[in-house]
This record gives sequence, C-alpha cells and structure tokens, in this order.
Amino acid sequence: MHENIAILDFGSQYTQLIARRVRETGVYSEIHPCTVDTAEIDALEPRGVILSGGPCSVYDEEGPQLDPALLDLERPDGSPVPVLGICYGLQAMAHQLGGEVERAERREFGRAQIQVPPNGEEKSQLFEGVPSGSTVWMSHSDHLTALPDGYEAIARTDNAPVAAVRDTEEPYYGVQFHPEVVHTDYGRRILENFAYEICGCSGDWTPASFVEEQVREIRERVGNRHVILGLSGGVDSSVAAALLQRALGDQLHCIFVNNGLLRKGEWDQVQDTFRGHFEMDLRTTDATDRFLERLDGVVDPEEKRTIVG
Repeated sequence: MHENIAILDFGSQYTQLIARRVRETGVYSEIHPCTVDTAEIDALEPRGVILSGGPCSVYDEEGPQLDPALLDLERPDGSPVPVLGICYGLQAMAHQLGGEVERAERREFGRAQIQVPPNGEEKSQLFEGVPSGSTVWMSHSDHLTALPDGYEAIARTDNAPVAAVRDTEEPYYGVQFHPEVVHTDYGRRILENFAYEICGCSGDWTPASFVEEQVREIRERVGNRHVILGLSGGVDSSVAAALLQRALGDQLHCIFVNNGLLRKGEWDQVQDTFRGHFEMDLRTTDATDRFLERLDGVVDPEEKRTIVG
C-alpha cells in the first residue's frame, strides 16, 4: 500500500486542489468528508491528515466540527499522525482545543506578505525554504485571537498576527492562508515540507502507478462479468470509460444519450472519439425531443438539473 495523506473536506472550493498539490509531490492523497468516522481514517494508516478550508464559521450551527479523536490517531510505530489545518481547518482545530476564534475587523481576501518566523525565532519545519516577505493567499473572515494551550505562532501577516501555528510537542500545524493555490508563492514547498519533513513520506506514488493499480483492481472485482457505463462526454465519465476499457476491453458497454443540451458538435465528437478512436462498444440514443418536452416552461435551475439528471 502506498503512503497516503488523508484530506478531510470541510466544504472548501479548493479541496480538490489540495489533493492535486499533494499528489504532485509524489504522495498519494484521498479526499474524505469531514463527517467520516475517524475509525475509517485510522484504517487507512495515513502518514498525515490535512483539514481543508470551508465557508462556515466555527460558531455557525451548521458549521462542521472537528472530531477530537483525529488528534489522537497513531501510526503503526506508535507516533502521532501529523495534522495540517488550512484556514477553516486551522480554526476548527484551534476551537476544538480551547483556542479563541473571532470575526476579523475586516475580511482578508487576496495577497498578503508573510513573516516567518514572526519574531525572529528559529524557522519551523513547515516553512523551511520559504523566505520571509513572500506572498500568500488569504481568504477568511474569522481568525485566531487566542491560541490553544501548548501552541505557538510560527508566522504572521500585517492583518493576521497568527498566520500559522504549531503544537510545541506534537506534529500538529495550521495555516490561515491557502498554500494550495498558485497565488501563494511557496505553497508547493510548504505542502512538500508537511509531506516529507513532518509526515516522513518518501514519495512512492505516481499517476502511472495509480492507473496500473486501478486496472488490476477493476479486473479482480469484475472478473468475467460485463459493465454498463453511462457516458456523457464529460471529464469524469470519459476518464472512467478509458480506464474501464483498458481493464476490461469488450466487457465494457457504454451508453450515450443526446439530451438536446449538448455543445455544438459534441454528439458527433463523442461518437468519433469513443467508437472510432477507442473502438468501444458505444450505444447511442437521441432523446432530444423527450428532454426538451419535459423542460418546457421550467425556470427553476434545480428542477432543470433534476430533470436532466
């Protein structure tokens, strides 16, 4: 099993980007809802855990809370599983541990210059190779005003006296900014530091190895049976079709429905690509009239989405 870092999604628009950035460092990552049972995360034996950002405040009734058991996870050797909280993930962690989170005087959205370390102390592992004064991307309304016991600030900006923190005893870290976006100059380096220096990963994963493993697992699961795939021509179903075709060949049967809402030329393009180039068994049906009849007079976007499917 590859080394992996588990990402808990607290509703951030950037969660997929966090996973991508971690994988770009050569470490496999998986996204899980923040409501996942901690026992399921423990069963993955992750080298580390990342808590994503999110749109809520920790004081909102619907705001997701951090399961304190996540901070008690241990690796097979008995060492604690490192945790990195990003934006809301940091706030949720600090709030759970007794820190104080409050509304900032002004919403911070955009670029900021980070000072690391904040007061001339020794730079932490998380910021190794990150120069003071470099740009980070902020997007938050709440911020930390009091740290949990045992935590210290390891970076600041002009508007955020606490831009990053760490536990002085355990490998738990948090940043108020978003290292996963390109606007953060050294974001990749920060995530590499977390994965390699703090989590101790060696970088044993590549996209090619993932494809090989998935092909093997698909063959083992399907055996001699056949698979029917609804193909839309979008990224998700197209990648799934290509992967299944590589694993199963003639055991894959794709169905492509024209719902009358395709892009110009897409009806022919999808057929040329998958039936012509990939030589898949592609069954098609033109249901334009049926869909447009059902959509006639419907103005509510959600109702339209439900009708189209």
